[in-house]
Amino acid sequence: MTQSVNIIWFKRDLRLADHKPLQLAIAEGLPTVLLYCFEPSLLNHGDSSERHWRFIYQSLQQMQKVLRTYNLSIQIAYSEVIDALQTIQNHCNIKTIFSHQEIGNQISFKRDKAVKLFCNNNNIQWIESTTNGITRGLKGRKDFSKHWHAVMNEPLFEIDLNKLQIFNMGSILSNVSENEIFYNSITSKHSYIQPGGEQYAHEYMKSFLSQRVANYSKHISKPMESRKSCSRLSPYLAWGNLSIKQIYQTSLKSFVQNKDKFNINFFINRLHWHCHFIQKFESDCSIEYKNLNNGFDEIRNSKNEAYITAWEKGETGYPLVDACMKCVIETGYLNFRMRSMLVTFLTHQLWQPWQAGAHHLAKQFLDYEPGIHYPQFQMQAGTMGVNTIRTYNPIKQSKDHDPQGVFIKKWIPALQHIPENIIHEPWVMSEMEQKMYKCIIGSDYAAPIIDSKTAAAFARVHLWETKKSKNVLKNNAKILAIHTNRKNKEDDNTLQINFS
Repeated sequence: MTQSVNIIWFKRDLRLADHKPLQLAIAEGLPTVLLYCFEPSLLNHGDSSERHWRFIYQSLQQMQKVLRTYNLSIQIAYSEVIDALQTIQNHCNIKTIFSHQEIGNQISFKRDKAVKLFCNNNNIQWIESTTNGITRGLKGRKDFSKHWHAVMNEPLFEIDLNKLQIFNMGSILSNVSENEIFYNSITSKHSYIQPGGEQYAHEYMKSFLSQRVANYSKHISKPMESRKSCSRLSPYLAWGNLSIKQIYQTSLKSFVQNKDKFNINFFINRLHWHCHFIQKFESDCSIEYKNLNNGFDEIRNSKNEAYITAWEKGETGYPLVDACMKCVIETGYLNFRMRSMLVTFLTHQLWQPWQAGAHHLAKQFLDYEPGIHYPQFQMQAGTMGVNTIRTYNPIKQSKDHDPQGVFIKKWIPALQHIPENIIHEPWVMSEMEQKMYKCIIGSDYAAPIIDSKTAAAFARVHLWETKKSKNVLKNNAKILAIHTNRKNKEDDNTLQINFS
């Protein structure tokens, strides 16, 4: 008789705590396959980066370490999930698949639809649990805040691994280690990038809430200081080492115990904002590839490959822009304001379509979360229609947030000898000064590829003219109805957070 089994399909939920699918599968009491698939279709997509998969592999290994103490393990396959499920179905009778809903990219969404069809064709039940208070299919924002807070205050899902029965598939599935090139790349170490896994996630959360939070609001916009004073929990949220609920409830406890209530509350509000943007994406996932407000479709459609390449390499001639790009390429991290500046420099000053840079930064961000990435990209590019258009002046941002050029000099060694009164605009140096400070503009460091002030003025005129057009205003009514709730004061007050 064919063995009946259940499957827990891990995706962006790589943890063993507060995990509803895991709790449900344990309650079923049926032998269970724990499954994670490194899917070639996702690996080869334009937003995919080796650093993402290394972080995932590290997370899985920490899970394996804990599971081994219970004589349990995860099947880690290098395979499309449909192929893995078919292989399991050929040897067993799959009764139920348990997973979290994934708010992913277009590729993962198509994959999920294929899995649904597979389940229907094979009489398999697929139970998807909601993720972090996000409601699938939500078409309006009425009571979103109330619902989110209710979810956040629910008890954590208790997991008793002693009661979990594992069905081991042995060597039937294609193990990730069999793909030698990929396996070697994700098992290599990178000293500048945060390591993945629940253990590290809890360590970062503890150090933030007990110590580093003291300078959170003070340093949140500083490219150098924010690296230590911000929570740095976003990668652990993006790949599910922690749930929002775990962080929220731990933060509330800290709020009660800690005298620094302002900074902790400041942080808790951003947890809400995090989910607000993901809900926005869930409600209209076309944000990934087209303007939310199609009134902007008629402008900024031509690409200048030289501009895009200079931006991608950090060779624009604007020190803070270039330092930020080189930093995120090397470390996978950049604070919110500097991310916003990179996007507006590309889309406003260089006047390039936002789509030209979305995948490049997605690959650099260790915390790449589609539900945040694409709405934020469009928000900064000014294509949502309902938000204020902001253009970040790279010289002003540099003087305000890196006044002594410490961050700039760390990431652009060619500028290390330049005094702080010139570091933000090195092109103003005379020939004698360039020789004196060992930095020849156009040779040792790039000359500015555009005049920022002129370019920004051009962008503001055209973006604001378009924003006031009949087509944009007409579309705004629909966007406001879906993505905001102006009648509920509670929701409005919760979401009034200014990141600029």
